[in-house]
Amino acid sequence: MIVVTGATGQLGSLIVDRLLERVPASGVAVSVRDVDKATSLAHRGVRVRAGDFTDAATLAHAFEGADTILIVSAAIRGPGAVVANRAAIDAAHAAGATRILYTSHQAASRHSLFPAQLTHAETEEHLAGLGVPFTALRNGFYASTLSYSIGAALETGQLVAPADGPVSWTAHVDLAEAAAIALTDHGVLDGITPALTASEALDLEAVAALLTDITGRGIRRVVAADEEWRAGAIEGGMPAAAADFTLGLYRAARRGEFDVTDPTLEALLGHPPTSARSVLEAIVARR
Repeated sequence: MIVVTGATGQLGSLIVDRLLERVPASGVAVSVRDVDKATSLAHRGVRVRAGDFTDAATLAHAFEGADTILIVSAAIRGPGAVVANRAAIDAAHAAGATRILYTSHQAASRHSLFPAQLTHAETEEHLAGLGVPFTALRNGFYASTLSYSIGAALETGQLVAPADGPVSWTAHVDLAEAAAIALTDHGVLDGITPALTASEALDLEAVAALLTDITGRGIRRVVAADEEWRAGAIEGGMPAAAADFTLGLYRAARRGEFDVTDPTLEALLGHPPTSARSVLEAIVARR
């Protein structure tokens, strides 16, 4: 049996959809914090059980009978993220899973300027040290996060953010397909994978140019000083910790941490990954 955690989240739900195209529902189970949000999966024949990364007893029940378990990284900032990820991985190991997968990030590193990458690097190290077959899916930077950067730009005509650098914006749908393949085709992606990225890396200057073309309105990229941006973000209601976290993203981008493209994802999918332009068109259409 294959168990997927976080199956009601943006990535997890897509992974389960793609997985059900490849294996019968009777061979799929999900671990979710709120089972009421997974009723549609239960109706499709998927086993639904409550599981919380902070409660090992629930994970033991959710992972019961699993051969393969995919741990979707905890949506937590700070030291608690590593604790939660390790708890889920340890529970998967204790449940007797013969293979454990984890959704990591293309820039996972102990030396990253973006705090999330330190979390992924430490989690990867823990997973690799268990001595069981594993896969750390080094997902490209989620393209959907562009919606946070461009929201105000669509209103004001100015894309204001700290200095950045090229990012290989990668669509959730492509990464979900890659995860489903990894879950079902053993040997395709083993160990720490290459960066699973889209085919191009764009900075926010290029994003602004695409938005101009898509909307027919002039969208201008404006570079703000780090501390000026931070102060403005906090004044606008962003918690200080979140502002610092996000600032780390920009600092890492301008150091080139996300300026990586790799052919692995395209080869795995059998077609070109979704372009950043397509993602931006969808974001604009929803507004």
